[in-house]
Amino acid sequence: MSVAPPRVLAIAGSDSGGGAGIQADLKTMLALGVHGMTVVCAVTAQNSVGVQGYWELPPEAVRGQLRSVLTDIGTDAVKTGMLASPVLVATVAEELAGLAAAAPIVIDPVAVSKHGDSLLSAGTLEAIRDRLLPLATVVTPNLLEAGLLTGATIGDEGQMLVAARALLAMGPHWVLVKGGHLPGNPVDLLVGGGQVLRFPGERIGSVNTHGTGCTLASAIAARLAIGDDVPSAVKAAREYVTGAIAAGFPLGAGIGPVDHGWRLRAASHLP
Repeated sequence: MSVAPPRVLAIAGSDSGGGAGIQADLKTMLALGVHGMTVVCAVTAQNSVGVQGYWELPPEAVRGQLRSVLTDIGTDAVKTGMLASPVLVATVAEELAGLAAAAPIVIDPVAVSKHGDSLLSAGTLEAIRDRLLPLATVVTPNLLEAGLLTGATIGDEGQMLVAARALLAMGPHWVLVKGGHLPGNPVDLLVGGGQVLRFPGERIGSVNTHGTGCTLASAIAARLAIGDDVPSAVKAAREYVTGAIAAGFPLGAGIGPVDHGWRLRAASHLP
């Protein structure tokens, strides 16, 4: 009889264009060899040029999905993404409160889309800061999200470190501040466990970067479920995402997605 792979639960919104959100989570998890499960918190109408609208699910629908999965299948790691509203953040936090000691939780504090469209109602980031960050194994904000959560302006690596330490004081075990929006070559900072780890990279000349944040957080969750510690999970996830960005492809009239299946295509010599 086959052995079940590690299980990872994504709690996020859907992306009708298929590049980010729940769709990116599931593609990433499949690519990294884990079984992906989902709790859909919101539905977006979006494509390569932007987000035309989003509709959050009622709290009882989110709670029902969570309990259905966790009481039967269980999970080896959790990743949260777009949670849309304070009431949904509170719902998710209540259901995950008893899980934090049993399975790692990766919080991606999604605030805006790649196109700059807001994906949250008023007060949601504050709810994430107060309710979810204390449950997090690792939180993965980009520069904008780290600034919104801390109230700081972040324009260089030194300010990234200050923001990371401020976020660490809010309760997560680890903070990964992503520096992709800094000028020059990007660098990410991972802070936690008494360590400051620097992950530099080269700027990839591609505009097809839709889904990078969701993909990175899901890849970290997948590697944690497999058994990596946090620094090792971040390193492996960054390597996967770097390849996905390099292989990103044009789709529609705007920003194309990263290629979640780049390793499969490379191994199979597919176009």
